[in-house]
Amino acid sequence: MLSKRMLRNTDVLSICDFSQSSRRKRLYIIDIESMKLLINTHVAHGRNSGSEYARSFSNKLESHQSSLGFYVTKKTYYGGHGLALEIDGLERGINDKANLRNIVVHGSDYVGDKFLRSNKYNGRSFGCPAVPSKVNTKVINTIKNGSCFFIYHPTKNYVNKSRILNG
Repeated sequence: MLSKRMLRNTDVLSICDFSQSSRRKRLYIIDIESMKLLINTHVAHGRNSGSEYARSFSNKLESHQSSLGFYVTKKTYYGGHGLALEIDGLERGINDKANLRNIVVHGSDYVGDKFLRSNKYNGRSFGCPAVPSKVNTKVINTIKNGSCFFIYHPTKNYVNKSRILNG
């Protein structure tokens, strides 16, 4: 991605680790220069991807599943969930329909410690990597405008099919 000049904001790397329980803080935002963890917070997966654990993924419209792979963050806007961040899926057949599916980073009250106090696991989105409303602005302002956003799960289909992972 760097060699192809796909990234404008090379200071940070975001990783959503969907191999972990949704009860865990599984979004990691890393300062590349200092190799320090800037933000570690909860992140939702799609409602049809699984309950506590994400197990199924899709690039299809109306699937309400998360899409794995590499994204580039774009611009912000205000929508139904307040401040939101557009992300472009870079992997054909894996996440390239993110824009058509309206997959964005946004805040939500169904994600985070407060929600977990009265629920077994975090709520699920329509496929968006939603973060707790409390940290939404901080997350978005840290990663907006051209940084790498990676949604990971060790699904063999993804690992074998990803051109970015496999060079």
